[in-house]
Amino acid sequence: MDNARFVLSRIDAEPGLGLVTLRIVDDDDEAPDALIIPIGTIKRIELRKAPEERLARVGFSVRPG
Repeated sequence: MDNARFVLSRIDAEPGLGLVTLRIVDDDDEAPDALIIPIGTIKRIELRKAPEERLARVGFSVRPG
């Protein structure tokens, strides 16, 4: 899978021990739904620009108080 590129819906920290689960956006029936890979094999992560309404849902929120 050298130089493979995927569109992800999310990255999960499971199963742990240096491995992560990549949840793939399925535009093609032949593409896997998820990949479990060593975190060290990730060479690059690209972030795409999102519409403004989606940006409002990204990030962290601070509780008042």
